[in-house]
Amino acid sequence: MTEKQQGEMRVALIQGDIQLGDPEANHKHMQTLLERAVEQYPDLGLAVLPEMWNTGYALTQIHELADPEGQKSREWLSAFAQKHQISIVGGSIAEKRDGQIYNTMYAYDREGKQVTRYDKLHLFRLMDEEKYLQPGAEPEIFELQNGLTAGASICYDIRFPELARTLALNGAKALIVPAEWPKPRLHHWRTLLTARAIENQMYVIACNRVGKGGETEFFGHSLIIDPWGEIVAEGGEGEEIVTGIIRPSLVDEVRGRIPVFEDRRPGVYFGGK
Repeated sequence: MTEKQQGEMRVALIQGDIQLGDPEANHKHMQTLLERAVEQYPDLGLAVLPEMWNTGYALTQIHELADPEGQKSREWLSAFAQKHQISIVGGSIAEKRDGQIYNTMYAYDREGKQVTRYDKLHLFRLMDEEKYLQPGAEPEIFELQNGLTAGASICYDIRFPELARTLALNGAKALIVPAEWPKPRLHHWRTLLTARAIENQMYVIACNRVGKGGETEFFGHSLIIDPWGEIVAEGGEGEEIVTGIIRPSLVDEVRGRIPVFEDRRPGVYFGGK
């Protein structure tokens, strides 16, 4: 029986380095890593890129560097997805839109159709995002193949459990998290991602970058975590393609075993939520 028949899907996290302020070099590099992933894994179903892969956190130059309307990134991601018949969550990019800059995630299905655009909701003050970027306005849920309904979350968003719970309550079976999560907070990264998986009984698929941007170092450790909180795959601290198999039907099995969502009592919570 094939993975497709079993309802399974191979996921690849493109744990790459990013050149600060060099969109052309970053585009070529991500193209190379994606091509390597589809060559090494003919059964690949979903690829995920890291956060702000087109520019890195070159925020003082971001108005000149950001992709206008995301056009170049969107056209490339769509064409690649269609050519190789895989779904792609294009990490996130610095995008210029209506004179403002956003930290934006795009996702495409295997036909190359855009299935979501999500602007990061929570801006990270420790990296001055709020000084240069505009926050998003609403959560996003989207459909990929093999019965995978996914919720969007970018890096700092995972520190806000309300977002992940809202996505889960609205049908998400996976939380997809592109990130530039820096040293030394590896313990926070692994703990928060695992908590989001356990408390929402969902897959967490998180792609973190490696390398150095300015004075900030990034440690990788991209993760695929199942709805029990078990680690399916984890990267090291260097550039690599982190891959693992997920089975979306496991989400329903886990939620059936421990009926957290049925046992919620929103009427007695503060604010009734």
